[in-house]
Amino acid sequence: MDEEKNSDYDSQSEESLFSDSQTHGAFHSHFIESVRPLIELIDSLRLIGLDEDIGLPSIAVVGDQSSGKSSVLEALSGVALPRGSGIVTRCPLELKLQKLKKGPWSGTISYSGHSETFKDPLKVDKLVREAQNELAGNTVGICDELITLEISSPDVCDLTLIDLPGITRVPVQDQPDDIGDQIKTLILKYIDKSETIILVVVPCNVDIATTEALRMAQNVDPEGVRTLAILTKPDLIDRGAEIDVLNIVQGKVIPLSKGYIIVRCRGQSDINNRIPINKAMEAELIFFRNHHYFSSLLDDGNASIQCLAEKLTKELCDHIKKSLPSLTEQIQTRLLSVQRDLKNYEQGPPLEEEMMGSFLSEIVLEFSDQINEVSRTGHLKDKNIYVHLRPIFKKWDIYLRSTEESFKAEVTEMIDKYNEMHRGRELLTFSEFCEFECVIQNHVAALQEPAMTTLKDVREIIQNEFRDVCSLSFEQYPPLRYVVSNMINDIQTKQEAKAEKRIKEFINMEKLVFTQDKVLQQKFNDSEILQKTGIETSDKNSYDDDTIFNSKGCALLDSRNLVPDKLLLYYEIVYQRLTDYVPMLLILLMLKDAAKTLRHQMLELRNGADVVKLLSEDSERGRIRADLKQRLERLTQAQELISNRL
Repeated sequence: MDEEKNSDYDSQSEESLFSDSQTHGAFHSHFIESVRPLIELIDSLRLIGLDEDIGLPSIAVVGDQSSGKSSVLEALSGVALPRGSGIVTRCPLELKLQKLKKGPWSGTISYSGHSETFKDPLKVDKLVREAQNELAGNTVGICDELITLEISSPDVCDLTLIDLPGITRVPVQDQPDDIGDQIKTLILKYIDKSETIILVVVPCNVDIATTEALRMAQNVDPEGVRTLAILTKPDLIDRGAEIDVLNIVQGKVIPLSKGYIIVRCRGQSDINNRIPINKAMEAELIFFRNHHYFSSLLDDGNASIQCLAEKLTKELCDHIKKSLPSLTEQIQTRLLSVQRDLKNYEQGPPLEEEMMGSFLSEIVLEFSDQINEVSRTGHLKDKNIYVHLRPIFKKWDIYLRSTEESFKAEVTEMIDKYNEMHRGRELLTFSEFCEFECVIQNHVAALQEPAMTTLKDVREIIQNEFRDVCSLSFEQYPPLRYVVSNMINDIQTKQEAKAEKRIKEFINMEKLVFTQDKVLQQKFNDSEILQKTGIETSDKNSYDDDTIFNSKGCALLDSRNLVPDKLLLYYEIVYQRLTDYVPMLLILLMLKDAAKTLRHQMLELRNGADVVKLLSEDSERGRIRADLKQRLERLTQAQELISNRL
């Protein structure tokens, strides 16, 4: 320190200062033992991730680059944190300080699933840099993942702080052009929360009104009720500017409810000269005690790292106490909300692999029950498969009925052709039976193609219905849904082949032209065709050679009408058999037997299956459900922590 600054000191001895320091204790040891439980409670809530759901009371440290932020934090923690030019803090650093009554120094660094405990405080710089490189890369980029540094020592205060990257305006080296915006976005993520105390670090040798850190704090906390400012580097102010600094600390320039504290930490020259942190703190007390203008600030508790530590601990504890009722209420409200949301999502697989087998069995049985209900009644919830099947069967029936006219025309054409070209000495209507049989066979054979079309339409309806049940049952399990969907397709393909074979067999049976139907026999006996009489002989000349007359000279029947009408009566039997048989066969094979086979294969699926793979979730629904379960677990655990600590 130069001679001009030495003139600001009075002659008070260093011995009295050290005695005064020991009276206060290195770090406000006079605080009641209830301080630590409160801070540990919030630390525990943050550790389980509750800050993802609810803002937690915290202190966030912000400052422009080269504001002295790192110096303040290392003075509070007693360890050397990373320093250098440009962005040094590239990830949020949660600094947990725990005061021990006695015992050795201990540190633990945790990030992204990694945790390491160490006993040498000189390793902090290296370990923090390694953590930042792991999370943000070996470049100059930043990352919003949190690094937690826990320090337990008799020489620290009970305090938790979150150090944020220093604000920069101009990119340097290989920094992206928007690095300033990235840093501000990260800082706002923390300081925008009403539960956060904003610790703004500002050098004394700059215009406080122009600092970006204080401007950001004012934007989110315009009344200044959450902001505490730290003025650093008081030994670098120009001579004559001391009154301006006093006015700032006294709140005459920019009023802040929590006020200002001025500190003097190790500078770069102290670091170069290897001045220990504890020696630097002793020098700080001497500086303020002997300063012509700032000694009153020390007396008022507005100067020195020691005063800052005490004030921060008190502020954080008071803040936690005030926040606990609201925090408890928020947890309860969120808990009820998450429980309601979870009801909208089906129960998912257990997290324990050994429990997944029974869970798979449960959902497979539920799916099988639904398939059974579809095959048994056709109904499932508000859906009815027969609503879609009946129109297909009706279409088949209408088609069969429409072929009667074409069948009659074919028979008539055959008779005319036979009588004209093939009849020999036989009498009319005594044509060979095989000719009529051939007409029936050809006509029935033509029904095979529309029957196969009906089969394919039915398969599509049933297969889609089964797949819909599969999709609803296994919506959040794509691998299981894929396996069951393929199973449904394979079963339907095999059943379709069976149905096709059976239909072809039945068509071939119909070509035999056979029936023992008693109703048809009676119709033949009572046929009006055999009873048509009373046609006058005087009209005889009006009939052609194919007309048959009775003994009284009355016309009996035109031979061309006799056989077609008889065959139409037989075709009625063919029609009735086909219109019923095809739908019944398809219901049996494509619906009922297919459902039975599917249920059997589903039960076998439970044996030897890769359960973890089948129950893996990657759908949006599964992701939301997993997130809700995690939130439920966090909130429940948080509720228990608060109940146990209070």
